[in-house]
Amino acid sequence: MTTGTPAPPRAVRTAAVLTFLQGLGGIALAGALVVRVLQGAPSAGPVLGAAGVLVLWFSGVIFACVMLFRGRQGARTPVIVTQLLLLGCAWYAYGPSEQPLAGSLGGIYCFVVLVLLFTRDGREWALGLPTSEGDKAD
Repeated sequence: MTTGTPAPPRAVRTAAVLTFLQGLGGIALAGALVVRVLQGAPSAGPVLGAAGVLVLWFSGVIFACVMLFRGRQGARTPVIVTQLLLLGCAWYAYGPSEQPLAGSLGGIYCFVVLVLLFTRDGREWALGLPTSEGDKAD
């Protein structure tokens, strides 16, 4: 099935896969919260609420990643917003939570995804401009 839009560049597809993995991690975290409640954690309401929010958000992230991988340019924005939000979480882990290793690794991961989305080919694809591959061949 052709959509009339060119296939996304390799960097954009790689960013989609990396963000898909983050989405799976978010769903796994929600599952861990539910298990925690089932094991008798106090204040089940807020924990289950947080798990529900995580499932909703990261289900949307996974959907956006699939659409981005398939070449839908509009799916790029939710992926970028997710990276910016997770970059804030990485900062919080690094600083106030005093977990510099987790914060650093999370921040680097988010930064790599953002760089992949903002490569020259990725920007040209997102804007619908002709790719610069012909320029590279000269």
